Amino acid sequence: MSHIETPVDYHFPWYVRLFLANQRRRYGRELEPARLWGRTPWVFAGLSLLYGALDRRSSPIEPALRTLVTVRVSQINWCAFCVDINSSTALKRGLTEAQLEQLPRFEESQLFDERTRSALAYAEAVTYSERQVDRPLMARLKKYFNDEAIIELTAVIAFQNLSSKFNAALDVPAQGFCQMPSRFDTNAKLP
Repeated sequence: MSHIETPVDYHFPWYVRLFLANQRRRYGRELEPARLWGRTPWVFAGLSLLYGALDRRSSPIEPALRTLVTVRVSQINWCAFCVDINSSTALKRGLTEAQLEQLPRFEESQLFDERTRSALAYAEAVTYSERQVDRPLMARLKKYFNDEAIIELTAVIAFQNLSSKFNAALDVPAQGFCQMPSRFDTNAKLP
């Protein structure tokens, strides 16, 4: 149960109801974050448009990498819901359980290439408030991504920080999309 519940009979505007109906068709149920965001309809509409823009087919960041970044940001921000749904999406987008298991220690893992490691290192630098994006990290990133891709990657990271911090603050639980155990690992390395 989250800290704030939306009553079953809550009256959403028509466009939020359409979105929730689409979720029922796609997932078999409404997602708790959508019900919470839907209580602020104009913010919800803007958020939905932004998500659609970031998750489009023509993005310079391929779907598997976008999803891997969102899982890592979600882990750092302790968002059970986000880790759950994004891990499920990651598996559908061709990532493996082993990659998800090793995500907190991506720098040492042989399951990630240097391009992916640079994107994940960047995601961590943007997400952890005590870190900064320094010149060596930006130079590392620029070996694999042009300026437009870096801007888009930054937007994906920023969006996921917004989403996962919102859900974590309101204690939105996982909804059982992924059967893998959730990993909430900030600085610790897995054994």
